[in-house]
Order: sequence, then C-alpha cells, then structure tokens
Amino acid sequence: MSAHCQLTGAKPGFGNRISHSHRRTSRRFDPNIQRKRYWLPSEGRHVRLTLSARAIKTVDAIGIEAAVARIRARGVNV
Repeated sequence: MSAHCQLTGAKPGFGNRISHSHRRTSRRFDPNIQRKRYWLPSEGRHVRLTLSARAIKTVDAIGIEAAVARIRARGVNV
C-alpha cells in the first residue's frame, strides 16, 4: 500500500536515526495510513479511500461529499 493520503497529501518524511554513539543512519517517518470505505450518497455507491488518521477526522468534520470534492480538486480519481 502506498504511504500517501488522498485527502491531505501526507507522505513519508525522511530523517536520521541517531545512536547512543551519535552515528547517523537513514530512517523514514510514515504517516498513519488507513483504508476506509465510505458511502457516497450523491453517486449511490461506496468509495474506498486511503487516508491518514488526521484526514479521517477531517472527513468526520466536513462530511464525505466535501472531502471527495477536495480529493477530486487535487486531481485524484475516486
């Protein structure tokens, strides 16, 4: 599964692990990505979205119709 959020565009960040001796090695900070299914009343079907945990809370606040409109405005097919 891709570690990208369809709504917010959240994607992995990169940085360094720093050991006790202060040696640095690469690491990756992944967003908390979940696959969630929503009912889209205007189209009479379910849509399966790949969302971060923060985006799921945003969908709860603004509604699925507005969220799908934002996703489509970003150029992502739903």
